[in-house]
Amino acid sequence: MRPTPTEGAEGLLALAREGDGEAFRALVEPHRRELQLHCYRLLGSLQDAEDLLQETLLAAWRGIDGFEGRSSVRTWLYRIATNRCLNALRAADRRPPADYRPEVPLPEPSHHRGEPAWLEPYPDLLLDGIADRAPGPDARYELRESVSLAFLAALQELPPRQRVVLVLRDVLGFRAAEVAAMLGTTEDAVAGALKRARGTMPAAPPPPTSVEPRVVADFVRAFEAGDVEAVVALLSDDVRLSMPPLPFVYEGVADVRRFLTAVALREGRRHVLVPTRANGQPAFGAYVADAPLMRAHGVLVLTVAGDRVAGVTRFVDNSLLPAFGLPRSLRGGLR
Repeated sequence: MRPTPTEGAEGLLALAREGDGEAFRALVEPHRRELQLHCYRLLGSLQDAEDLLQETLLAAWRGIDGFEGRSSVRTWLYRIATNRCLNALRAADRRPPADYRPEVPLPEPSHHRGEPAWLEPYPDLLLDGIADRAPGPDARYELRESVSLAFLAALQELPPRQRVVLVLRDVLGFRAAEVAAMLGTTEDAVAGALKRARGTMPAAPPPPTSVEPRVVADFVRAFEAGDVEAVVALLSDDVRLSMPPLPFVYEGVADVRRFLTAVALREGRRHVLVPTRANGQPAFGAYVADAPLMRAHGVLVLTVAGDRVAGVTRFVDNSLLPAFGLPRSLRGGLR
């Protein structure tokens, strides 16, 4: 007798092996979002993550007959996704960054090496429904910590194998034996890669405080008013401003003030910031006045530490806006 979907995962698996596409979709759909997030952590790019997710699901569909059930469906899917991402990282055939030319000359930056050119923000709306699992005793990062921009940027600096091991062990909580099986290596090799990776990662960001909404609201009012000094008053002494994929970083109040005055909030330039969230942080779709429309000006992500803004990251690629449910332009005047 043919198994039916009501018999659970085993029944769905049996139907999928017979070529039932609906059963296959029902089998993998509960894992879709977490697999996309996994690919994003490894690749740093939302668009690349979506491409690799589709590759993973296609490979799973084509290889469903070879799944022997020795692990859970979830672990099997993570094995496929992980190795697909590793292949992509080895190929080094990354999506070219957005072709962005500043409208005005930029001030000399504090230094010329920022986040990886391919780094993109991740909409919090895609995090809905993803469990904060951490089932293993060595799991170190909570969901909020493991999607922060600082964590993602540092992760991209690791060699691919170390990056994968850190995510599988410390973020997702897979056991060393499971990771070794996924990667076709030994538990000793996994332990060594994890030790090296841990030594380079930054400390987890502090949790948001009760004053964060006030700080963010004050920032929005000052930025939309074009008030450089009011924005600067909200910044930490070691504030950092960057604009991926441009390799320019402005650090410290003086350099950030200089950038705001000469570029972002230069005289006569006005913005509207539409709130959203990215990487567990306050974020905005940025729009600049260009009558009769407000034209898109990228995605702005804030890092708030205590009662100060410690980081401003503007992703200049306007093609990211639809992923946040935001339009390419706004009609109407300034607020």
